[in-house]
Amino acid sequence: MKGLYLKCLFLCQFTLLFVGNGQLQAQSKLQQFDDQVLINLSNSRTHAKTDLFLFISKYNDVVNVGVPVGLLAAGIINNDKSMRQNALYIASSSVVNGLVTLLIKKTVKRPRPFLANVKIRAVYQPPQHSFPSGHTSTAFTTATALSQVYPKWYVVVPSYLWAGSVGFSRLYLGVHYPTDVAAGAVLGTGTAFSLRSMRAD
Repeated sequence: MKGLYLKCLFLCQFTLLFVGNGQLQAQSKLQQFDDQVLINLSNSRTHAKTDLFLFISKYNDVVNVGVPVGLLAAGIINNDKSMRQNALYIASSSVVNGLVTLLIKKTVKRPRPFLANVKIRAVYQPPQHSFPSGHTSTAFTTATALSQVYPKWYVVVPSYLWAGSVGFSRLYLGVHYPTDVAAGAVLGTGTAFSLRSMRAD
């Protein structure tokens, strides 16, 4: 548990340092880029694409919970200790990622795009803060952990396609900036990598 705590603390400090440096170096240009991407996306929405990306965002948590639960159930049914261990690794990665993401959100307190710029129209208006994207970080945690456990192309490719789609959905819906999504992807991937010693040999 001490090792897990230290990894979590290191991940938090690294992310906050990265965020702080980014804000000091290129705040205005980065913000202009963030704003323009979301304005362009909001001006090109269609009903069909909006429904698709709402579906992806809505069911992200179902996938993130379903993957370790499904592995655990299969491990119990097949009496497979390795599968049960891998389910624990994926679930632990998600929990640690969730805690770190929440801590960073409460520390950075970046406003949602639709609150900071009246030109950005969101499909819906979630509460709390914007940085980093929680949906993206959880999707990339699951994708990375699952890919570490089963490094086959037919697992890796769909996993990251799903995670990438989740990240893009947050942009398309106007609820996160590109930098929120990028940070979420880095955080989620880093969390899963930092805990990979928990996976079965």
